[in-house]
Amino acid sequence: MRLPTQLTAATAMFLCAAGAATEPTPMAAAAVGERGAVASRSPLASEVGLEMLKRGGNAVDAAVAVGFALAVTHPSAGNLGGGGFMVMRFADGGVAVNDHREVAPKRATRDMYLDGNGNVVEGLSTASHLAVGVPGTVDGLLAVLERHGTLSRADVIAPAIRLAGEGFALPADLAGQFRRYRERFAPYPASVAKFARSDGAALAAGDLFHQPDLAATLGRISEQGRDGFYAGRTADLLVAEMARGAGIINHDDLRAYRSKWREPVRGTYRGYDILSMPPPSSGGVLLVQMLNMLETRDLAGLGAGSPAAAHLLIEAERRAYADRAEHLGDPDFHDVPMAMLTDKKYAAARLADFDPERASRSADVGAGGRLPDESTDTTHVSVLDGAGNAVAYTTTLNLAYGSKIVVSGAGFLLNNEMDDFSAKPNAPNSFGLIGREANAIAPGKRMLSSMTPTVVLKDGEPFLVTGSPGGSTIITTVLQVVTNVIDHGMDLPAAVSRPRFHHQWLPNRVTYEPGALAAPTLEALRDSGHVNLNEVRFGIGDANSAMRRGDHVIGVSDPRNAGAALAF
Repeated sequence: MRLPTQLTAATAMFLCAAGAATEPTPMAAAAVGERGAVASRSPLASEVGLEMLKRGGNAVDAAVAVGFALAVTHPSAGNLGGGGFMVMRFADGGVAVNDHREVAPKRATRDMYLDGNGNVVEGLSTASHLAVGVPGTVDGLLAVLERHGTLSRADVIAPAIRLAGEGFALPADLAGQFRRYRERFAPYPASVAKFARSDGAALAAGDLFHQPDLAATLGRISEQGRDGFYAGRTADLLVAEMARGAGIINHDDLRAYRSKWREPVRGTYRGYDILSMPPPSSGGVLLVQMLNMLETRDLAGLGAGSPAAAHLLIEAERRAYADRAEHLGDPDFHDVPMAMLTDKKYAAARLADFDPERASRSADVGAGGRLPDESTDTTHVSVLDGAGNAVAYTTTLNLAYGSKIVVSGAGFLLNNEMDDFSAKPNAPNSFGLIGREANAIAPGKRMLSSMTPTVVLKDGEPFLVTGSPGGSTIITTVLQVVTNVIDHGMDLPAAVSRPRFHHQWLPNRVTYEPGALAAPTLEALRDSGHVNLNEVRFGIGDANSAMRRGDHVIGVSDPRNAGAALAF
């Protein structure tokens, strides 16, 4: 069946009403102001960011304050015990990128998650003390604040200390999460104590969520800087927690950790400039690569939501994720072919075998070889300030609530990021992503990520700030927000709200939200050879975003979750 290039009026109407079992994503509301906008997963954290802007701080001050607040108000992903990436574009044209990804402990080994027969031991890299990478969040946020902020460390951490120490009324969504994860918290007394009432009963919406141990830890960071986390009492508590569960992080690992300043991934797309995260994230590379592929076709002319547009996006995603598995890893350990992967000629060559009427078979799509001769649970924060500074910040514990282990006496959760390494070649991680030698475990190495904090420039000025959680779906979420704005001319609420779909090469499967692929589109995709088209009951991504329009800044909180965008 030939793939139609445009939606008919009837199909467009059906698209808006699609999703028999679940309602499509509601339209996001926009917060509009002139002096700044903050969008995050947590209304309380967004208020903290806006408070920093109102006090005269810049976008970096706001992002750092939100980062610390999220460790209190959004514990499933906000963190002190995890890591993240931040992309900053300043009013003077400067760009800075901070990598505070976790690293493998010094005692980590390549085969540490394999049994005697060479098989991956289920749960060892996700639900044990061995799953924990050396945390990077605190060092990264403090380094960013010291170099590019304007407010003091005490000023930006104070709201988080207040929220943890005084407590806040527990929102219904967090109360529901605490109940759902009770069994997973159960093996760890400190986790049970943090996420339940003192008598062990479940916390309910409206209960005061009080975190005194976390408040004390934040206080030490405020007073002592990085030594308040990587040395002294907090470090002692973290190392003691490791010893309780046969973990391998020690004091030397904590003392040695440093975030890294890196150069951004840069690209262009239809006259816009793209700034995104370099390895050890795969996000920026794959985003630029896929945009380069799409630039060779008239995506706007195909029509948003059309079978032909969906087919094109799926095939670009298939090829980029194949390259991710082969080529991407920590650049300090592996020679990542960045120039090749982000080159427009390479992208055109990767899409040269694209058939507009037939799906590729993932088994037949391997990684690209070389550039042709001449003839690729997390949470995201977006901030724009009135001076023209922009910050895209994505932070994570990996899976929701990370390893589920709270450090006894310190009040913060530990990540399970070691699962983002390749336990062995071609063995899928929790998100179904595979990797090979480039992402093998090694002491001191950063595990590959999909986080894609991104700033888009128009006429040399910040235009769009976006990013998302969602594991392997992060990159395709950001891709669709960007193309919705640039190709399809959507305003920011529509671009963020529009239902999404995702493909990642392996497994060979298309997942889609209700309303993302109308019935005629699904039929056309199946007829063209696409297999395993699966509607999901959860939202794909959480793209809290910000945009500048003339003299105004716009913040949008993704309606898939209970966040907030604020502006003034």
